[in-house]
Amino acid sequence: MLGAIGFTAPWLLTALALLPVLWVLLRAVPPAPVRRRFPGVALLLGLRDEDSTADRTPWWLLLLRMLALAALIVGLAGPVLNPRDEAAARGDRPLLVVLDASWASARDDRAAKALLDGVLAEAGRDGRTASILELTAPEAPVFQSADAWRSRLGGLDPAPFPPSADAMERASALLPEERFDTLWLSDGLARDGREALLEALEARGSVTIREGAAPLLALLPPTNADGALELTVRRLAPGTAREVDILAHGRDPSGAPRILATLPVSFEDGAREAKGALSLPAELRARVSRFEIAGQGHAGAVQLVGDALGRREVALIAGRDEREGLELLSPLHYLERALRPTADLLGGALMDVLPANPDAIVLADVATLSPDEAEGLQSWAEEGGTLVRFAGPRLAASDVSRRAEDPLMPVRLRAGGRSVGGAMSWGAPKALAPFAEDSPFAGLEIPEDVTVTSQVMAQPDPTLAERVIAQLGDGTPLVTRKRIGQGQVVLFHVTANAEWSSLPLSGLFVQMLERLAVGDTDGVPAPEELAGTTWQPAEVLDGRGILRSGDTLPGVAGEDLLTAPLGPDLRPGLYEGEERRIARNVMAADADLSAMEWPAGADVIGLERQEETPLMGWLLAAALLMLSADILASLGLSGRLLPVRGTALVLGALMLVPDPSAAQERPADELAAEVTLAHVLTGERALDDMARAGLEGLGQTLFFRTTVEPAAPQGVDLETDELAFFPLLYWPITPTQAIPSDAAYAKLNAYLRSGGMILFDTRDADIAGFGASSPNGAMLQRLAEPLDIPPLEPVPNDHVLTRGFYLLQDFPGRYSGRPVWVEASPADAEAAPGMPFRNLNDGVTPVVIGGNDWAAAWAVDANGNAQLPVGRGYSGERQREMAYRFGVNLVMHVLTGNYKSDQVHVPALLDRLGQ
Repeated sequence: MLGAIGFTAPWLLTALALLPVLWVLLRAVPPAPVRRRFPGVALLLGLRDEDSTADRTPWWLLLLRMLALAALIVGLAGPVLNPRDEAAARGDRPLLVVLDASWASARDDRAAKALLDGVLAEAGRDGRTASILELTAPEAPVFQSADAWRSRLGGLDPAPFPPSADAMERASALLPEERFDTLWLSDGLARDGREALLEALEARGSVTIREGAAPLLALLPPTNADGALELTVRRLAPGTAREVDILAHGRDPSGAPRILATLPVSFEDGAREAKGALSLPAELRARVSRFEIAGQGHAGAVQLVGDALGRREVALIAGRDEREGLELLSPLHYLERALRPTADLLGGALMDVLPANPDAIVLADVATLSPDEAEGLQSWAEEGGTLVRFAGPRLAASDVSRRAEDPLMPVRLRAGGRSVGGAMSWGAPKALAPFAEDSPFAGLEIPEDVTVTSQVMAQPDPTLAERVIAQLGDGTPLVTRKRIGQGQVVLFHVTANAEWSSLPLSGLFVQMLERLAVGDTDGVPAPEELAGTTWQPAEVLDGRGILRSGDTLPGVAGEDLLTAPLGPDLRPGLYEGEERRIARNVMAADADLSAMEWPAGADVIGLERQEETPLMGWLLAAALLMLSADILASLGLSGRLLPVRGTALVLGALMLVPDPSAAQERPADELAAEVTLAHVLTGERALDDMARAGLEGLGQTLFFRTTVEPAAPQGVDLETDELAFFPLLYWPITPTQAIPSDAAYAKLNAYLRSGGMILFDTRDADIAGFGASSPNGAMLQRLAEPLDIPPLEPVPNDHVLTRGFYLLQDFPGRYSGRPVWVEASPADAEAAPGMPFRNLNDGVTPVVIGGNDWAAAWAVDANGNAQLPVGRGYSGERQREMAYRFGVNLVMHVLTGNYKSDQVHVPALLDRLGQ
């Protein structure tokens, strides 16, 4: 190693010591001759010879030759810029790759897999065996061929939970006794058990630790703050000021998933937390299903809300009202106006409503309950229901909760009521006092025009103070509350209409009801309340923060759901009980992120692996250039060089040769005006030329057989080119093509979501069709992993690709027999009675995946003749014709969608099919 340059044959550098000898040899001259004066020479004195030759080599020419020789020697020594220098990449011992494989590893998953691919490739070239140990699910390491592990990298996914201390201890016990080197890919978080595992690994060989440099951000659970949802983002380490976006996901009224709101939050310089308040209309807030930090892509950046923000069912029940027709005096009028935007309202008799198990029941001036009603209402409240009662003339005149506290009342009441501000009263109407910090109404602003003129009074019992959650300015209780089992009962000491107060006329009334009956983001049950129950995972998060079905996972005991650590048996997600859904997230309210502090002697470097750059070719080319310059200089010194004017003309002619790549660029307006088929540039010239020729042949077929007249096909660079101009991208897969950048994947996902289609062609049906995995298939998995691809299925018999323009049964290319995959049909897509096809008239598959090498079958030369043979004889030409027909159907599907699924086409299709 010499700084950032290494040498594969460093012993050749000893030849540099011969350069001084070369200088001496080149400078040496023959012995000076004996001088004798010839008299006739006097006649030549004063004459000048225009063609003179130096008696020794000039110093600058000697220096040029020495530099050329030095470049030749150094080039043959095999210099490499940024050579692999980690300890794990050297030596001949087995290689153990240790992966944290946690949710925090997901942010660097692509970089980690790229690094592992290179490390395992080097280990394979060196003949070393390798094994991979995932700390989230440790198993005894099995050392196999490095190439075998390399083919499994696509199946290594981060877990949605961290490795526990027990798992690390178990991993230490599973380590073999023989010597091996270790490459540890850490997520950078401090955890118990890391030091002991590191010591066990160092006892068996060298250990190299790689950590990603991408910032790690996590989202904490939402909380209520002044009527809004407060969201907190925490980062692993202090940094510079930056802004991140929190996305609120949910479903729109049509049921389609949407981003309902975006909340930007800003980190101050050096701060580890950033907070923001999201204020949403109640109707919109009820649709939110999860919050997510944009661009993070791991489970710690997601907060599922379960039923906490869901739309609740509220039953409204009032006492008998004899004043018919006076709608504004109805006890339920203002309650309905306040709750209808945020809840589903139920009506009817109390005994009819209870079996529906609503989330809240509101009783407006209902004084006396039958024994069955009281018993049923109490059982419902003890199981978690919220009972909200309003006072009124009937309650004030009754004996309910007078001598002894009624089980369904929060306090004892005094006989009669209190009237202020009337003609027979000495006092003025009373205003509300500010809400206490421990009140569910804390933070709500009290309008100045809200006053109370009458109320029912509470008896001053010892428990009264702790049950008051709102009071008047003079200290008398306005709203009281009592816990009943898992539920609660709340009493408003005024009426639900405007007879006793102006509270129902204000927006404060709506906010108070939302806090009690609808909005309860902090209403997580206590763990002891869930004891004895079993919760089934409905949807669970994977390590990348994507929701997956949890149907195949076992149920979780209620006492473990909220308190047990996450692991293989308890994953973050949504869990269903008999009556509600509870969310278990990676980040709890008290969770913290702490960076791992490795021991001083540990070898810790980043995940980003600088590419090795061999310098031999550059140095040998430089040596040839300097030797060419030496030849020109030698000819110039001897007077044999071409005239300067001729040399300039030759160089000028070379500079005028046109650049063929410039002819491929076309303006954007031309691309937008025509249908242009495109292929992804892979970096392999022969494959790119074949893809271009294939699309050229398909374009000619479309021109002669359909009304589509495509322009010349275009090669697309995913990093720099705009994709929106191309309805179809043909992407041939090669094992050596580069993985696109994050920006390129963002463009690809936007392209797919906006209606574009990508035809992935692995071109491996000749080998993969026999059940063998291929490098092209493995590369496709890596390329498609970051793409937003829907569930796929083999092309069904009634798919539009089978009848878009031609009636087809299979889709061959240069090869045949390999299944073709498209977006899976909706689960509710059914064929109408008497119709042979399902109604699939919605959407176009964003991807088509196969391996039949269609471009090779479509490809034509400049004269329009097929470039490559397909099969033999008539059957081969028939296969090529079927390949062209598949291409035509594909393009028609892209341009026209699923219009052939309309039932109006069925008679014509049945006639063509002979049915």
